[in-house]
Amino acid sequence: MTLFEALTVAKQQIDRLDARLLLQYATGCSHTDLLARPETTVIAPAYAQFSEWVARRAAGEPLAYLVGEAEFRGRVFQVSPAVLIPRPETEVLIDLALEKLRDIANPKVLELGTGSGIIAISLALECPAVQIVTVDVSKDAIFFARNNAGRLAAKVDCREGDWFAPVAGEWFDLIVSNPPYVAEGDPHLALNGLPFEPRLALTDQVPNGDGLACIRHIVAHAAEHLQPGGWLLFEHGYDQGEASRNLLTAAGFKAAFTHPDLAGIDRVSGAYL
Repeated sequence: MTLFEALTVAKQQIDRLDARLLLQYATGCSHTDLLARPETTVIAPAYAQFSEWVARRAAGEPLAYLVGEAEFRGRVFQVSPAVLIPRPETEVLIDLALEKLRDIANPKVLELGTGSGIIAISLALECPAVQIVTVDVSKDAIFFARNNAGRLAAKVDCREGDWFAPVAGEWFDLIVSNPPYVAEGDPHLALNGLPFEPRLALTDQVPNGDGLACIRHIVAHAAEHLQPGGWLLFEHGYDQGEASRNLLTAAGFKAAFTHPDLAGIDRVSGAYL
């Protein structure tokens, strides 16, 4: 079986780009190799791995979980089904956080629900003066966050625990979060590879709820850990902007706002004390 033949067979089952990327990962070849030497023979173990990945991708499993990594802001993060796959929409949250940190000397930041660590690590690398504590209730998520921080040489303090519990008595200039916000039972949970992602990171798991339970908890307790003038920023669903602003205002925060992502969809809300 040659590279060309393997790719031709795979393209009958999955997307062309996915097929090419999986073949590159399975064989160690580059895109240039595929173009310049398509007649190269694929060794049996590599083809067996490639065939397995193609079958799993055809069944809906995300490519990032198959190869164990995903790119975010130009960096490669290791992932598994224990953590969410990084999404470009989350860059809005990071950009807004960097904007708030710009004029603070040696800022302290808390991230809640770190997953693979993309937010905390991006902030640590793009704002070197920052001190970041990041929290997740999942032991597996903390493992990946610590591993990614180490691989990317980012100084991040990763702690396992439930929301604010690991930072009792500590204060921060900024709190950021991409919490679970999809309502339990939402039909979108059955689409686009979401059945393969960790349910705990997607939904608040409240039957017949509105997906805002985690956001309500964060907003209700953030003031206990924010310095005067400190900001709270969090990602949310496309239809949760107004509810998020109302929660912030009711909790005593000022200048509540919602910022869209590049598609023009409400994505991040925030306010300050």
